[in-house]
Amino acid sequence: MNHAPTPDRPDPGGAGHPEHAMTAGERAEYERLRRHAAVRHRGVRRASAVVLLLLTMLLAPLAVAAAWVQDTVSDTDRYVETVAPLASEPPVQQAVINRLTDRVVAQVDVKAVTDALARSLQESGAPPRVVEGAGELTAPLQNAVRTVVDRTITGVITSDTFQQAWEGANRRSHAAVVNMLTGDNDGVVRAEGDTVQLDVGEVVDRAKERLVAAGFEKASAIPDTDRTITLFETEQLSKAQDTMRLLDVLGVWLPVLTLVLAVLAVWAAPAHRVMVMITATGIGVMMVLLLVALTVVRRVYLDSVPPTALPQDAASAIFDTFVRFLRDSTRTLLVVAVVVALIAFLYGHGRVARAVRATAGRGTTAAGGALHRAGLRTGSTGRWLADHPGWTTGGVIAASALTLVLWNHPTVGAVALVLGVALAVVLLLAILAAASGPGGRAADRTSDRAVP
Repeated sequence: MNHAPTPDRPDPGGAGHPEHAMTAGERAEYERLRRHAAVRHRGVRRASAVVLLLLTMLLAPLAVAAAWVQDTVSDTDRYVETVAPLASEPPVQQAVINRLTDRVVAQVDVKAVTDALARSLQESGAPPRVVEGAGELTAPLQNAVRTVVDRTITGVITSDTFQQAWEGANRRSHAAVVNMLTGDNDGVVRAEGDTVQLDVGEVVDRAKERLVAAGFEKASAIPDTDRTITLFETEQLSKAQDTMRLLDVLGVWLPVLTLVLAVLAVWAAPAHRVMVMITATGIGVMMVLLLVALTVVRRVYLDSVPPTALPQDAASAIFDTFVRFLRDSTRTLLVVAVVVALIAFLYGHGRVARAVRATAGRGTTAAGGALHRAGLRTGSTGRWLADHPGWTTGGVIAASALTLVLWNHPTVGAVALVLGVALAVVLLLAILAAASGPGGRAADRTSDRAVP
């Protein structure tokens, strides 16, 4: 029996056109074009990731430096915290003591005193030998004066009073400069147009009060006009204020931009884990270069300071104290980069990474098994932990990263503390997962399937 030909199946659109079946050649061409498109797409992603990585590496040291400068220049508390140790640095103290002692001794004309003494002795008829001896007292008397002055100034400079006065003076002067540069007219030093003015109103008020208290009652009639003194006028003031505003923007947003570029580089790369490792390594290398650059700048600075102006040990103490927070931030970021690169490596498929994970797995399994045998079973919670190791580990890593972000100026010690706590938490969760017993969720699913 001849069957009627089966009509072609209409296309999904209902047009009734027959469905075209691809030939072997067309299928091969389609697969070739598909592979070519995939290769092109992969190449574009790789190129984009490389560009983003280079931008991240170039901006990383600039971001660290910009954040440090912004903190030091615009934040009075941070600035005082930066320069406060200088008052207790022995080389700096000695430089201040020597400078003040020289100035005080220079005001005492010891030779004039001994010459006057010699003249008095001569006029009174003293023997010539006594008159000559009076003239020879210049050097011993000068040494005695210097010893007394040096001892007095040393007692002041090494006391807590000097430390407090140093911090107070720096706080007041820095706050005044910041107010002037930011255009804030609430401080003593104010910016008005192209002029910088000093508000002496508080001083005038106190002077009037003291004069009235001393009996000069008419002092209360002193007018309140002219309560400001123009310190200087410059056309560069607006440029300085613009620079300050730019610094505020860079100090806040440049680190954010660098972090965003790093995340985009990892997202654009075909192999995310490998790109995390490369990005972290690149940032670590740039932090090492920044530390080297600081060493070079330190050497250049010390060579540029004449020993007659400032001793080398005092200049070293000043430079090291002033940039110590920049060094701390650089070292902290270097440690973070190394930790991130190491974590990305341990999540890889290399022999060392697999061996480390296997060793850790055997250790946590043994510990969890011991707890289970001892009667400390974690039940459904442990089974959930066993079934979702990625979620738990990712949560711990995210919490650790958030802790460092919210930490106010984290140091290397802070990073080590957070890392230690995170590692302990991950191991504890793995032990709790192993303590749920053998089989875990898989055993539950097997028993469920056995029910008719």
